[in-house]
Amino acid sequence: MAITRRVFLKGGALAIVGTSVIPSFLTRAVYAAETATAGTGKKRLVVLFQRGAADGLNIVIPHAEAAYYSMRPSIAIPRPKGNNGAIDLDGFFGLHPSMADFKPLWDAGHLAIVHAAGSPDNTRSHFDAQDYMESGTPGMKATEDGWLNRALAGMKEPAASPFRAVAMGGALPRTLAGSIPAVSMGNIREFTVGGRGPGGNIASNSFEAMYEQSVDTVLHGTGNETFEAVKMLRSADPEKYTPAPGANYPRGRFGDSLRQVAQLIKANLGVEVAFADIGGWDHHVNEGSIQGQIANLTRELSQSIAAFWTDLGDLGADTVIVTMSEFGRTARENGNRGTDHGHANVMFVLGGPVKGGKVYGRWPGLQTEQLYEGRDLAVTTDFRQVLSEAVYQHLGNKDLEKVFPGFDKASPRNFLKYLG
Repeated sequence: MAITRRVFLKGGALAIVGTSVIPSFLTRAVYAAETATAGTGKKRLVVLFQRGAADGLNIVIPHAEAAYYSMRPSIAIPRPKGNNGAIDLDGFFGLHPSMADFKPLWDAGHLAIVHAAGSPDNTRSHFDAQDYMESGTPGMKATEDGWLNRALAGMKEPAASPFRAVAMGGALPRTLAGSIPAVSMGNIREFTVGGRGPGGNIASNSFEAMYEQSVDTVLHGTGNETFEAVKMLRSADPEKYTPAPGANYPRGRFGDSLRQVAQLIKANLGVEVAFADIGGWDHHVNEGSIQGQIANLTRELSQSIAAFWTDLGDLGADTVIVTMSEFGRTARENGNRGTDHGHANVMFVLGGPVKGGKVYGRWPGLQTEQLYEGRDLAVTTDFRQVLSEAVYQHLGNKDLEKVFPGFDKASPRNFLKYLG
């Protein structure tokens, strides 16, 4: 039996309705479950990170660009033809053939692509590049909090849910570090509550131990409610959750993460932002083409996201999903039939408010004189342009200077319907 919003809440919060100790947020959640209309609630932003520097040129292929094929004699994705070539999108770009699950989303106008996107910083270090993209301050190592946390910190929520910010994984990701409490979990049964900023760092595998011992102000006002929320989650067996019909999550950590994010959202727990990641994209050796490492990962990525979108159902109307990776790969393949650390990459944006069916951004070209430092796809869209639009237009945080300090707010890509 599927754990719907109503069943999930009934199994946990409703068991203590009528007592004097029920937290206010649970009271709100119970009645919201009875009265809320799908697709008209709080806006949600889901951020997905491809760790390891994904090869954007073999994910969204510029199949009309002759230089692409001359620089990749063994790993290029063939031009669209039959079942073994790129899936054509607009006559110039195409999806990797393993990403067939994305094509219906593109055709329906829910999926947009931003190519030649990335960080203006020129580092080729995985650690530094990921840190810069999660902090939202390229080139600045001293930033203590993450852009996704700051995006929430600037929004007025006097009685926010403790599940306002959720990450799937064993540790709180860099992007959710900050003043707003965030929930990090490997699975729904076990999670930590963390809030990291100038005043301290909280993380524990035992919520009860942290709840009893912590005196950090980041938990004040939310600790009691979160404690009840933990019991509420544990009262629902995640193994009994049944995704919506047609939501076929692939086996593996990433698909399982998105399945659980969908479960939390559908349980009406007040999720506003969620984060998950998928590793394995550092393909220096034997990257593959239509088969191999890149094919396996793009299949897992696209199937998981497509299943998540189907699982959300009408809740997708208020949800935006953004993918990102620390940097791209070299335009030329190396001597090991792989690619080395590059510069620009590709980002996917999916959601009800998205003006999809289009590749956004200026394509810089792959001729030698057009490449960044003579070797990489050049960045023509700063990743913060994409994220800023999601924060400003979708989440409604208008104070972008605090979310992305020092960013000059270049013109948006206009991929959201709010811009008209």
